[in-house]
Amino acid sequence: MSDATQKKPLPFVANFAAGAIAGISEILTFYPLDVVKTRMQLETGRSKMGVLGSFQTIIKEEGFGRLYRGLVPPLLMEAPKRATKFAANDFWGKQFLALTGEKKMTQPLAIATGCAAGATESFVVVPFELVKIKLQDKSSTFAGPMDVVRKVVKADGLLGLYAGMEATMWRHFWWNGGYFGCIFQVRALLPKPESNKARLMNDLVAGTIGGLVGTAINTPFDVVKSRIQGASKVPGVVPKYNWTYPALVTIFREEGPAALYKGFVPKVLRLAPGGGVLLLVVEFTLGVFRQALGPPYI
Repeated sequence: MSDATQKKPLPFVANFAAGAIAGISEILTFYPLDVVKTRMQLETGRSKMGVLGSFQTIIKEEGFGRLYRGLVPPLLMEAPKRATKFAANDFWGKQFLALTGEKKMTQPLAIATGCAAGATESFVVVPFELVKIKLQDKSSTFAGPMDVVRKVVKADGLLGLYAGMEATMWRHFWWNGGYFGCIFQVRALLPKPESNKARLMNDLVAGTIGGLVGTAINTPFDVVKSRIQGASKVPGVVPKYNWTYPALVTIFREEGPAALYKGFVPKVLRLAPGGGVLLLVVEFTLGVFRQALGPPYI
């Protein structure tokens, strides 16, 4: 029996910790790009403002600290999000393997598993995303995360924290499917790594390409989600952006196809390298756990 088949899978807590550390590292590194992305997506009409211009405007008019406004919700979200992601990936992966009778993961199964896990993950993500969007909005007057929660619950009840649920589900569905399906294929195409350094480089390349593909697929859904969560409800008035696919049509018709990709550049600048950083930090941290636990995990 080879060493690869003898290696024992790491316990869930190790995978969870690795994912959480990677996620927090990615957020702290790339968060200002997320603020710029949200601002661009919330702006209606045919805007000409680019990424650099958005950065300059925010810093000049609101101060450098505004680039980190809304940072707390995604940091708080990371632990439950990662726990759900890993549990959902494991659950759906086993379900699809059992349904198809396959012995190991294939690219179609990786895509299906990613999509299903993304949809599951969205149930945890929505309230945190809502609070983040409300704080990132240029016109935001909320004092902080808890102020957003109090006012949303007071106005719309607990379900108000789940505004944009459907759009968030589609965003995660398509991003996860594109990301996991892509890294599965890219890893298969890359030369087999002969060292730990080469394996980490393969992970960085696969994660970066996966992040780019996932972002290209899901950006229109992210635009709709930002519009739905950023809007203020007016009693007796039907929201302009409500359900995802009709909202996509509305934005396309009123603002042109380019509007569906508002915020794409900062999103790619964050999620393409961010996807690589995620995979790199996860694999590095798992390697540390394997060394610490020793055989049979190495």
